Amino acid sequence: MLILGIDPGTATTGYGILNKEGDRTIPVAFGAILTSPKETPANRLKSIYEQLGRLFDTYKPDVLVTERLFFAKNETTAFSVGRTVGVVLLLAAQRGIPTVEYTPNEVKQAVVGYGGAEKKQVQFMVQRILGLSEMPKPDDAADALAICICHAHSAAIKSLRDPEASR
Repeated sequence: MLILGIDPGTATTGYGILNKEGDRTIPVAFGAILTSPKETPANRLKSIYEQLGRLFDTYKPDVLVTERLFFAKNETTAFSVGRTVGVVLLLAAQRGIPTVEYTPNEVKQAVVGYGGAEKKQVQFMVQRILGLSEMPKPDDAADALAICICHAHSAAIKSLRDPEASR
């Protein structure tokens, strides 16, 4: 199962791609899509759409996973990230790729074993779990890989509740 994880943002959209083969979780690619604050919001979303589209077409993931967004304080950030999430979900829908969302606590629990883990703990465990020689950079790429790891660990359990969620 090829898993594409996205950590959405307007300035930086992190991505991670893992291949789940039996009990093994193998890193395939990770990085970030960057947009310039000098661009209009529409052009930034267009750039994200085009670059993510190339990722989808190159790797042909079996499932797209994202973090379920929750913003209690910063409304501006919520709207901005929400736009990017819309682009990501549109791309998946256009290609017929199922999507799964996980809460931040579910991701931390799956990767660290504790839902209240700090960001650096998650990044350290991503490095360890995937056997990477160094911590994935930027942080957004590490976050995207963490979401992939969460799905790799959770897909079997989710499939018991909902067969469509195991993809």
